[in-house]
Amino acid sequence: MKRQNQSSVVEFILLGFSNFPELQAQLFGVFLIIYLATLIGNAIIIVLIYVDQRLHIPMYLFLQNLSVVDMSISAVIIPEMLVVFSTEKTSISFVSCFAQMYFVLFFGGTECCLLGAMAYDRFAAICHPLSYPMMMNKSVFMKLVIFSWALGFTLGTVQTSWVSSFPFCGPNEINHISCETPAVLELACSDTYLFEIYAFTGTVLIILVPFLLILLSYTRILLAILKIPSTTGRQKAFSTCASHLTSVTLFYGTANMTYLQPKNGYSPETKKLISLSYSLLTPLLNPLIYSLRNNEMKRAFMKLWRRRIDLQTY
Repeated sequence: MKRQNQSSVVEFILLGFSNFPELQAQLFGVFLIIYLATLIGNAIIIVLIYVDQRLHIPMYLFLQNLSVVDMSISAVIIPEMLVVFSTEKTSISFVSCFAQMYFVLFFGGTECCLLGAMAYDRFAAICHPLSYPMMMNKSVFMKLVIFSWALGFTLGTVQTSWVSSFPFCGPNEINHISCETPAVLELACSDTYLFEIYAFTGTVLIILVPFLLILLSYTRILLAILKIPSTTGRQKAFSTCASHLTSVTLFYGTANMTYLQPKNGYSPETKKLISLSYSLLTPLLNPLIYSLRNNEMKRAFMKLWRRRIDLQTY
C-alpha cells in the first residue's frame, strides 16, 4: 500500500512552445526583454514609494505590495520559461515543479486580494472622503495587507500539498510553459474528482468573490463620480480609478479563463497564451499603467532623478 502511494515520476518535461522550433530564438529574445523591463519597472515603483514620504499612504503602499507580487510571480515563471525557449525541451525535477506551483498559487492568491483591497481603498476615498481616514486607517490597511498575503500562503500550501500527494506514474510531459495546477493535474494517475470540486469552489471564492466586490465598489464609485459638479474633479477621479480597473480586467479575465475553464475547454496552445497574459503582460503593464497615469508617481520619479543628477554633479 505504501509503495502504491509513491510516484514513479521523478521529473517532468516542460514542452513550452516546442511545436514552433523556428520561433524559439525570437521568443527567447522578446520574453527576456519583457522580463527585464518588468523587473526594472516594478523595482522603480517599490523604490519610489519607499523613499518618498508623501507616497506613504494606503493607495501607494497597496501599489508597492502589488509590485512585489508582480516581480515575484514573473521571477517564478519566466526564467524557467526562458530555459524552455533556449533548449526547446527541458526537464524540471518533481520538487522544483511543485515549488513553482506553490509560488504561482501563493502570489496569484495574494494579488487577487490586493486588487480587492485597492478597490475598497478607492471606494472609501471617493464615496466617503470625510470618513476615509477612519475607514482606511493604519490598522485597517495592515489587516488587509496581512490577510492578502496570508490567504496566498494558505492557498499555495493547501493546494500544492494536495496535488503533490497524487501518484504520478507517467507520462511526465507537461504541455504548458510552467507547472500550473491544471496542467500538472492532467498527469495524475488517480481519481482527482474530489480535488477538482475543491479547486473549483476555492477558485470561485478567491477569484470571483473579490471580482464581484470590485465591480460593486466601482459601480458605487461611478455613481459618486457622476455627481461631482466639477469637470476637472470628475476627470481626476476617473483617472485615479482607470488604472486599477485596467489591472483588474487583465488579471481576473485571464485567471478566470485558466482556473474556471472546463477540463477540455481550450487547446494547449491557447492555454499557454492565456497563462502568458497574467504571468508576463500584467506584471509588465502594471508599472506603466500606474506611473504614466499618476502625477504623484511622476513627481516622485523626477525628484529621485534630480537627486541622482545632483549627487553625480558633486
